Amino acid sequence: MVGKKKLAMLLCTVLVGGILAGCGKGATDSNQGTTSSEVKNIGILQIVQHDALDSANKGFVDGLKEKGYEEGKNIKIEQQNAQGEIANTQTIAKQFVDSKKDLIFAIATPSAQAVYNATKEIPEVFTAVTDPVGAGIAKDLKSSETNCTGTSDMVSMEEQIDLLKKLIPNAKTVGVIYNTSEPNSVGQVDELKKVAEAQGLAVKEISITNVNEINQNLASALGQIDVLYTPTDNTVASGYALVGKLCVDKNVPIIGAEAAVVEKGGLASIGIDYYKLGEEAGYKAAEILGGKKPSDIEITMLKDKTLTINTDVAKKLNITIPSDMEANAKEVTGGVE
Repeated sequence: MVGKKKLAMLLCTVLVGGILAGCGKGATDSNQGTTSSEVKNIGILQIVQHDALDSANKGFVDGLKEKGYEEGKNIKIEQQNAQGEIANTQTIAKQFVDSKKDLIFAIATPSAQAVYNATKEIPEVFTAVTDPVGAGIAKDLKSSETNCTGTSDMVSMEEQIDLLKKLIPNAKTVGVIYNTSEPNSVGQVDELKKVAEAQGLAVKEISITNVNEINQNLASALGQIDVLYTPTDNTVASGYALVGKLCVDKNVPIIGAEAAVVEKGGLASIGIDYYKLGEEAGYKAAEILGGKKPSDIEITMLKDKTLTINTDVAKKLNITIPSDMEANAKEVTGGVE
């Protein structure tokens, strides 16, 4: 009887030890799971590579870091570039959804639309989307009422035309080059026509569908315009060097919605800083990673604008920069051979 009791106690001890060991192993696994779950997986989808969007991308990563989310520590970032192809944005967006990213950052309107079409659950933060409501990814700027929030690169068209008239007061016809398949560009051109025509300026549209059409379509229109306006169009931005060269060679000044074109032969720009635009999007992403819903975070635009003037181009085109404007401008050179 005593032997049976000892045997029973021994078996009980082994069983309890095994259970405790199992629990201990499970706790270790659980802890490891908790540790791994603390690393948030972020997908970044950029429509195409050019200076403005590259700056927004860097600003986003730096903005996250500033708020305590750093690559290799508590976030893991996967960068993907669609190379300007809409079909690629859709493929990449689906891959991000299938891999169950914790958050997706979309750069430019086509990327944002592709992500929104792919998921209504994974939080999406976007930047460089000119009109989020018009793009169909938000109901309102105050609250998107969707899984999206971010920053818009909308600029005041009144400010653009005002700058144009101050620098080229005798201009009669404004050319505008844009990709007709980019909704954000179409909206900007519609607004430009409204504001320009109210100021007595005619608008000539120069439409393209890809970078390869810039050379022929722009070259054939330069003799019919006094100045060229470049909106925040991703296709045109990819060809700024060519746009700048064509216009400088024909003595046609360029007014741009963002500064990158000025560095490639444009005359002037009053626009936003895309690094700061991406940085602000990074702050919003940090709020979401901290538990906030995208719909509770307002979609915003940068209030501060930067005036950039290319002094080399101004000299080449014999354009005098008003002294008050020159004093407040960021001066760049280049784009003139």
